Amino acid sequence: MPSEILVVIVGVACLVLGFVVSQIIQSRRSSSRLNRAKTEASRITDEAHRQAELNKRTSEMDAKEIIERQRKDLDAEIKEKRSSLANLEKRLVHREESLEKRADLIDRQEAEYERREKDIGKREQHARELQSKHEQMIKEYQEQLERAAGMTAEEAKNKLMDSMVEEARHESAKTIKLVEEEARQESDKRAKKIIATTIQRYAGDYVSEATVSVVHLPSDDMKGRIIGREGRNIRALEAATGMDLIIDDTPEAVIISGFNPVRREVARLSLEKLIADGRIHPARIEEIVAKTSEELEHVIREAGEQTTFELGIHGLHNELIKYLGRLKYRTSYSQNQLQHSIEVGFLCGTMAGELGMNPRQAKRAGLLHDIGKAINHEVEGSHAIIGADLLKKYNESPKIVHAVRAHHEEIKPETVLAILAQAADALSSARPGARREMLATYVKRLEELEKLSRSFRGVEKAFAIQAGREVRVIVENAKISDEDALLLSKDIATKIEKELTYPGQIKVTVIRETRAVEYAK
Repeated sequence: MPSEILVVIVGVACLVLGFVVSQIIQSRRSSSRLNRAKTEASRITDEAHRQAELNKRTSEMDAKEIIERQRKDLDAEIKEKRSSLANLEKRLVHREESLEKRADLIDRQEAEYERREKDIGKREQHARELQSKHEQMIKEYQEQLERAAGMTAEEAKNKLMDSMVEEARHESAKTIKLVEEEARQESDKRAKKIIATTIQRYAGDYVSEATVSVVHLPSDDMKGRIIGREGRNIRALEAATGMDLIIDDTPEAVIISGFNPVRREVARLSLEKLIADGRIHPARIEEIVAKTSEELEHVIREAGEQTTFELGIHGLHNELIKYLGRLKYRTSYSQNQLQHSIEVGFLCGTMAGELGMNPRQAKRAGLLHDIGKAINHEVEGSHAIIGADLLKKYNESPKIVHAVRAHHEEIKPETVLAILAQAADALSSARPGARREMLATYVKRLEELEKLSRSFRGVEKAFAIQAGREVRVIVENAKISDEDALLLSKDIATKIEKELTYPGQIKVTVIRETRAVEYAK
């Protein structure tokens, strides 16, 4: 037991001794660390002092450099401003000198103006005195001239005014001539080019037809067979065709008369077939007339189709094609209407092409413009109105319908296409040779044209030429001057327009001739 207590005591003692020893060791270690920390702190403090001193010196140097640089910049700016102020001062001095010189010049000019004003005043006074003397002298000279001329100043003034009016009239005539020449060169140039090009690009053949057709017989004996017993054959033929057959003393010929060209053609063809066949009796006549009518309808349709093909027109209604073909047997003043319609179509299309319009539409309007003549024997009214209603019925475009309706001024034309249709129709109808006139009417028109031209003062002779399309007026050179000739041509043309009726246009040419005659002795 005591041994165990001893062991415990020894163990406790050892523990206490170990604790004390450890405390001593830790104390020594802490002291060593503290010494080292103090040494390190001292070193860091010294380093901080050295770095702070270095930074202070560096900052002082940088500050000195900045101050030096700013000082140099300020010196340069001050120098530049001083230079600018010096230049400005020089300019001000120069301007001041210029102003002083200008002021001196103005003073001298004012003095010169005052001197001139005084001089002008003296001259004005002298001019007034001279004017007064001149007026007095003019008055004296006027009195002397009036006594010498035997007329008053008012009379002389009137004479002078008449002379001036005449001179102004001549000058105005010259101006009118010049303006008209320029206008003619500018405005007619393109119109003439278009019309001339259009006419040159088209040429048509024309057939002269009338309201009668002549059928030649192989012999005069055939006349009796055509008449038949008690005239039954000729009556049957007239009843079947609706035409009048004239069998007179004309050798070997029968005349078929009637206003309907299609029925007249049926009668002519039927009679030729009957003569060739030799069997002429009422039943055969009716059979031949019926067969010929069918054949002619086919020919009419082919003519219409050929016409549309020739002009390149498509989509035309079948009935309109048939009406076009019927125009082949219709004439107006001996002008074949189908050929006329074809020509108008070509002219209208060509002019439209020259003007940059639609040529196909213009051709269509030109071809259809007289379509109403194919049925105007059956319907009352103008062929233009009839044709327009017919085209409207078969759904033609409103522009085409309007152009057809307006081509004879039944209504006012409102489109360029209508104007082109009018112009093309006039070109085709009114050209020389296109239509025939009665001789008496033609001669009377020429006589009226010459008589009207001779009614003006100073006209010596007047001649209507070019089938009445031109009148040449010869004037007396002593009474009519060159300027008066221009005015005379305008007056004659104006009077012709007011008093005469004529197709197309009439050219008025005034001829003034100066002759110098001398005799060798």
